[in-house]
Amino acid sequence: MRLLLSISFLFICLNNAAQEINWMSMNEALQAQKNNPKKIMVDVYTTWCKPCKILDKRTFQNKKLIKYVNENFYAVKFNAEGNEEVTYQGFTYTNPNYVEGRSKNQRNNQHLFAHAMKVNAYPTIVFFDEESNLISPVKGYKTAEQLEVYLKMIASDDYKKVTTKESWKKYRDDFESTF
Repeated sequence: MRLLLSISFLFICLNNAAQEINWMSMNEALQAQKNNPKKIMVDVYTTWCKPCKILDKRTFQNKKLIKYVNENFYAVKFNAEGNEEVTYQGFTYTNPNYVEGRSKNQRNNQHLFAHAMKVNAYPTIVFFDEESNLISPVKGYKTAEQLEVYLKMIASDDYKKVTTKESWKKYRDDFESTF
């Protein structure tokens, strides 16, 4: 009986672990792309941003979204005001004006990599292609259903066909959610 309970507990733990996005650092995602090319989705956040926290608690908990992101993207969590070093396209990005010891509610200076990704609002989801080229940032909080259209457009390369406001409106209006 104990063995059966232990196996059941292990299965539940493994099942719950599989229901989270496989977050990694940008450097890890760039390295992973070398062995297995895949697009990158970067969640650019700050510690003080309330919509960023809601994105984590609501949007990134959607089981269908989790499965889709894990299958189609390397998912990166990036603190736009943190001090992580990111080596991207031969340049190491830092936050030279970072101040250690600030509380979670205090702002820090923006990381140079966040600036390079054209981020000027939080949260922002930034997409990169399989060769690490920037595709586009998507600003603001999104529900799973709102984010789905971007995820599927990027994963399928349809973004290459959506080049005007009119084509974006048509794509979005014709899109059928499965989340």
